[in-house]
Amino acid sequence: MVGLVVVSHSAKAAEGICEVAAQMATDANIEPAGGEGDGGLGTSVDRISAAIDAADDGDGVVLLVDLGSAVMNAELAVETSDADVRIADAPVLEAAVNAAVEATSKKATLDSVVAAAEEARDYRKLN
Repeated sequence: MVGLVVVSHSAKAAEGICEVAAQMATDANIEPAGGEGDGGLGTSVDRISAAIDAADDGDGVVLLVDLGSAVMNAELAVETSDADVRIADAPVLEAAVNAAVEATSKKATLDSVVAAAEEARDYRKLN
């Protein structure tokens, strides 16, 4: 199964997004990677790398990121990972829900999970 990692500047935000996504896809493998090692706001390459390792079962991992240094540190973690890892370009919460649902499909691939996550870019909240 394709694994997911939620990268946020806040550990609580990453955990909360994982919680919401897991409500929609209870069997999805979703790991939070939020905050810095001291509990402060920020992102950590080491935390992201550890979450990638935890989420990877050989089918690949999709990273869902919030903004700024989360993207930069996610890119660094991808470069140093032995896993097949892709970063989805999409709003993190909506993308995490979409990706989690797709990841639990028996036909899911790394490409289909990234595509499902990136479909969230087109969501409108109001008509």
